[in-house]
Amino acid sequence: MSDAKTYLDPAIAARLKRTSDGLVAAIVQEHGTGDVLMLAWMDEEALHRTLTTGRATYWSRSRGEYWVKGATSGHHQHVRKVALDCDGDALLLTVDQTGAACHTGTHTCFTDELPVEAS
Repeated sequence: MSDAKTYLDPAIAARLKRTSDGLVAAIVQEHGTGDVLMLAWMDEEALHRTLTTGRATYWSRSRGEYWVKGATSGHHQHVRKVALDCDGDALLLTVDQTGAACHTGTHTCFTDELPVEAS
């Protein structure tokens, strides 16, 4: 991740439980519908940028760089709320989604339902 100095509130940073590579899962939910749109990853800097700009910013593990959702696609996420779960290992972003949330062009990344066998 970047060597840029983060300005995330130390009280928030202290509550984060990160993966071995310094990331926290960010679950993204649409404000109006409640649809779960996607899962992405954030480090302290991405969270700081999200909280201070209101634009969802993530760490791309595949590209090794920060990305602002919609910067190239036009499918923006305007952040309304960010919540930290009770264990500190996941974030929930509530957003106003413009366009598709998934890189495949679908509204949500969760389109492949799996069969559940009742016991």
